[in-house]
Amino acid sequence: MIKKIAAGFSLAITLAACNQTSTPKQATADSSSNKAATTVNAATAAAMKFETEVHDFGKIKEGDKVTYEFKYINTGKSPLIISDAYATCGCTTPEVEKKPIQPGAASFVKVTFNSAGKGGLQDKLITIVANTVPAENRLHLKGEVLTNEKPAADKKSK
Repeated sequence: MIKKIAAGFSLAITLAACNQTSTPKQATADSSSNKAATTVNAATAAAMKFETEVHDFGKIKEGDKVTYEFKYINTGKSPLIISDAYATCGCTTPEVEKKPIQPGAASFVKVTFNSAGKGGLQDKLITIVANTVPAENRLHLKGEVLTNEKPAADKKSK
């Protein structure tokens, strides 16, 4: 019984320690975007207004690459500066404009998904960090990757 309590206590301390160390690392990695977010006035900030925040690429074959451009307009009052763009998986690559986007100007985020080694339903989250309020803007690229494998029922019937 004492061993179980000690093990539970150890686990709780370990989890608490993990949470404490991950937060500063995240803050350090995003320090430039966090500074921008804390100094941006919501009334005068840049703003990204996307035509759509979700794109369904439908059904593709495993190994295919699909690319989509998420179009947006800076509807804010300041030039839009994108400091980072990343996806939840290495199979998805976002590309963004490096120069500031003036108020009223349009641009796009080009996202490429490589389906090699993937199968089934996919929903890839793309995060754009900019001098907006909030600082993170999220997009989704989703669809289905069809594999070359036949279902087990088809293999048995032949």
